[in-house]
Amino acid sequence: MIGALMLDIAGTHLTQEDIQLLQAPQVGGVILFSRNIESPQQVRALTDHMRQVRPDLLIAVDQEGGRVQRLKNGFTLLPAMGKFGQLYLTEPERALKLAEQCGWLMATEVLAVGIDFSFAPVLDINAISDVIGDRAFATNVQDIISLASAFMRGMKRAGMANTGKHFPGHGSVKADSHVAAAVDPRSFDEIYKNDMQSFIQLQPQLDALMPAHVIYENVDPNPAGFSPYWIQKVLRQEMQFDGVLFSDDLTMQAACVAGGADARIKAALAAGCDMGLVCNQREAACLALEAITDLPLPNQQRLERMRGKIPQIQIGEQLDLGAEWAEIKQAIEQFKQSA
Repeated sequence: MIGALMLDIAGTHLTQEDIQLLQAPQVGGVILFSRNIESPQQVRALTDHMRQVRPDLLIAVDQEGGRVQRLKNGFTLLPAMGKFGQLYLTEPERALKLAEQCGWLMATEVLAVGIDFSFAPVLDINAISDVIGDRAFATNVQDIISLASAFMRGMKRAGMANTGKHFPGHGSVKADSHVAAAVDPRSFDEIYKNDMQSFIQLQPQLDALMPAHVIYENVDPNPAGFSPYWIQKVLRQEMQFDGVLFSDDLTMQAACVAGGADARIKAALAAGCDMGLVCNQREAACLALEAITDLPLPNQQRLERMRGKIPQIQIGEQLDLGAEWAEIKQAIEQFKQSA
């Protein structure tokens, strides 16, 4: 059974404390960070050990490309998604092909080391947000839809579920929600006509969404990830989205409006998130776990869809995943150097 809390570990292998924590019924997932990564072989040994301890665990990572990728040493260094957007303006067909190949390559490498999924792609607009910037595919919605659709096709072909982020749009908000309260003063109609369109039009392809830690103050007083209005009314009822909803990291500064980690995870789950992320603070993760121990487990059928097609293969110090992988890796690396 999959629990409602996703947490992290400190090092490159499991400690006795980690093992004990992973066995708690309400722990459902682990997210890996750069500090957990030494080599492909070590990551696969780590994820295999996690599954020995807890076979039903979902293991995730942020492997978007550009400045947000945790798997580096021994893995392909992927371009920022904004590079595909730039190419799309002059060579749309080539940009779409490369975006799809990049989605496949990212997913193939992540799955090979025993990780179920990457929290990708970013569906925000590259507007005024520094924290989004070239993590977004483009500055306009239609280009984002085309390129993200191609990227997700590649992910799916490799056997990985996708997660669109950050609903209903973080790109038009200046503040970085990791370190500050992020407030968007626009009306619902403006957000709907602009930032939300990538989420709405790509909905048939989306397996999961991550709401933004942004307060859309003229719509609802709560950040979207704590908002029954955004999650239950807009997403579940009006958009009829039935995929998984992951909270963004509940230790981020913009999440502090809900109180301590215990109050935050309860607020996220009560609003309609399926799983809450508590990262980089073990004390906060334990507090959150204690707070939800007696709550019912989340929707299992929904969360099971996030399980990746992990190959039963031996991984060495360097990845070697076959001829197609080698060819696509070369194409993406050449593009990254020239972009």
